[in-house]
Amino acid sequence: MTIGLTPFSVSTLLSRVRSEPPLVQCLTNTVVTNFTANVLLALGAAPAMTDIPGEAGPFARIASGVLINLGTPHAEQRTAMLEAAAAANDAGTPWVLDPVAVGSLPVRTALAAELLAMRPTVVRANASEVMALAGLGAGGRGVDATDNPEDALPAAELLAAKYGCVVAVSGPTDVITDGESTLRISNGSALLTKVTGGGCALGAVTAAFLAAADDGGDLTAAAAATAAYTIAAQQAAAVSAGPGSFAPAFLDALTGLSAEDIHNLLVTA
Repeated sequence: MTIGLTPFSVSTLLSRVRSEPPLVQCLTNTVVTNFTANVLLALGAAPAMTDIPGEAGPFARIASGVLINLGTPHAEQRTAMLEAAAAANDAGTPWVLDPVAVGSLPVRTALAAELLAMRPTVVRANASEVMALAGLGAGGRGVDATDNPEDALPAAELLAAKYGCVVAVSGPTDVITDGESTLRISNGSALLTKVTGGGCALGAVTAAFLAAADDGGDLTAAAAATAAYTIAAQQAAAVSAGPGSFAPAFLDALTGLSAEDIHNLLVTA
């Protein structure tokens, strides 16, 4: 089944994020913390990098949304991630799992399986990561996908149905599904892949949009987050000479993104 995503739904959720800034707890990797925080601030949300045991759980109870990103899962952070996921579920806080480089690496693969069983609100990953999570592939080349989102759609639908979550598969055309309905968004820029944190920060943005969504609106929220993020990337790429100028232009584009921009630029299928 395919349903549509409208510019109005994207701009409405973006407006809510800006008018009532969600507090987004990020248990994320050490490579991307600064960029992720800056992306949330540019968007209008409030970042909090609270990722140690004893604090992660209590904070997840008061946060508006939580990101758990497995990019550099050191022992203490792994404990905090499980603590935060359990607390988020108990408190009804929406949370996003980004299983970075899952598949061939044993520590994060085992952790991803444990977190997946705790039923995240959204799984946001590349195609190879989604297939590995579903047991239908071995993962990609480190953080890089070797599969495309359409090939990963059956795996995404399987995960969504089994764990009651939304699965957002990133790629040239992003594919977002809840196991029954599927949305596709074809905005963005390849320059996102040339900036550290270009993919990881989208998980935090997704958590912010989930916090702004109505009950039962997780699919729309995940798709709207992807749409706003990739439209801003497209705008930034148009005024950038390369990745060095793209990163600050992207932050500016997130801040300046308007309902008119979304109406004019959103590409869905």
